[in-house]
Amino acid sequence: MAAPTPPRAYDGSRATARVLALSELWVFIAAYSGIVGAWRLTAVCKAAREGVKEWLRTLPGLVVCGGYTGDGVYTREVWRLDLRELKWNRLPDLTCGRTHHACFAVRKGVVALGGYVVEHTGRKTTAGVESLGHGAVEEENVFKALPPLSRGPIRECVAVANFESESDQGQVLIIGGRKRNGGRSSPVHTVDLATGACTPQPALLSHHGHLAGCSAARLADGRVICVGMHANINSNTLQGTAQVLEPAEHGSPSKTGWKWRLLPGTIVGRYGSKACVLSDGRFAIFGGTVDGASTSSCEVLTLDGEDERWEELPPMHEARSYTACAAIGGCVIVVSGDVDLKTAEVYEEALGRWRRLPCDLPHAGGLRCMGSAVM
Repeated sequence: MAAPTPPRAYDGSRATARVLALSELWVFIAAYSGIVGAWRLTAVCKAAREGVKEWLRTLPGLVVCGGYTGDGVYTREVWRLDLRELKWNRLPDLTCGRTHHACFAVRKGVVALGGYVVEHTGRKTTAGVESLGHGAVEEENVFKALPPLSRGPIRECVAVANFESESDQGQVLIIGGRKRNGGRSSPVHTVDLATGACTPQPALLSHHGHLAGCSAARLADGRVICVGMHANINSNTLQGTAQVLEPAEHGSPSKTGWKWRLLPGTIVGRYGSKACVLSDGRFAIFGGTVDGASTSSCEVLTLDGEDERWEELPPMHEARSYTACAAIGGCVIVVSGDVDLKTAEVYEEALGRWRRLPCDLPHAGGLRCMGSAVM
């Protein structure tokens, strides 16, 4: 009778390698599941939980800055939603309370531009710009003033970061808004953040009447879509408008230039909505003001050759206007959007449904007209 085989010594290194391999597999599974789906996976096993947390760590966060509170205060506070822990972390404050401003991410930092600020004489529209970067020294990680806009004060404009590498601080495209005297600002400008110099760009088409509270986003191919509204005098109604900034057609007089082209109007005429580009490349708008009240309705634009159409998306749980909004990890996150609303909810693109997030914005009365960016 053969002697029994002695038990194999426990190889801790091989077991560790297997666990790490499983965790890496769960990283890929989490990436295909979206933020909400990934969080569900954390209950499967330890390897799944570690893999999900590793993937969530790679995602940017939603940054919310400024805005005004239920008691009318223009806040300086800046918060970032950490998707790995599902909690809000406080970032350095703005240099001043600011609302109705544009906010965007550039060069791994975040910039606040224009809007209302409060001075000893009261509120005023500003041309001021400030930026939060990531310095090597912690003391450098504060908002710092950049050169003001050469075009002058502006509020309620929308800003879209440019794809470029020549500027020291980056460039941004600003669209629409209102001037200091309240008049509408129709020109479109490229802003060099290092100098504040504003260079005129092709103006929006005349059909695009409501330029304060418009929404816009840049597609992956570089084109920019802007949505607004105009008044139909004949029917006494407000109608949604949309147009795209794209390269001029081959053979046109402006061979190297870009121009705006009208798109089908939105299903609902609204302003104060927020826009983002979904993971499948479609342009979507969320909430806004319709007939003087906030709405929960959402729409998505498909650009497929000659087939250009708007379709309804499922409505949000809450009616929101001038909300914070971002597309991250196969989902869209919206936050607050009214002075008595502090909730956050997330839209699962793959499943086409909204869920409430268990992490309200840390403001007792909610926020409105704040800036938001992905960083």
